[in-house]
Amino acid sequence: MDECEDVPKDFIKLKSEKLSVDEVSELVISPYCGAVSLFIGTTRNNFEGKKVIHLEYEAYTSMAETEIKKICRDVRQKWPSVKHIAVQHRLGVVPITEASVIIAVSSPHRAESLEAVMYCINTLKASVPIWKKEIYEDEYSWKENKECFWANSEK
Repeated sequence: MDECEDVPKDFIKLKSEKLSVDEVSELVISPYCGAVSLFIGTTRNNFEGKKVIHLEYEAYTSMAETEIKKICRDVRQKWPSVKHIAVQHRLGVVPITEASVIIAVSSPHRAESLEAVMYCINTLKASVPIWKKEIYEDEYSWKENKECFWANSEK
């Protein structure tokens, strides 16, 4: 395979269906890369002593996709050797143990892909308009990411 046939690609998807680690990791595999790094954010069954039943996510979809594209551009500037980037985020109800977000990055060596994955999730949580509602046994709570820039600007 000629390297020009394997041009860098970004795969961004917000969806209500269950996310697949295999599907996301397959998107970024390249014969030119020796590393694929993944972050999988899952729904846990507790928060501060409360039993979590499930999570619900809402998004300003077009703006969220635009912001994720910006994150991908930033990654490519910071780590030019990164080949492919995939970001999938679930919307709607996410049951306990299922993935809310999966990020995959491929690069020739592990350091770049590991650093890029961490940058992606931290920046996504700080800047992408996706909102999380935790449903407990007898109440619910909209959660604010402490990294989120617009939440901190009002305080």
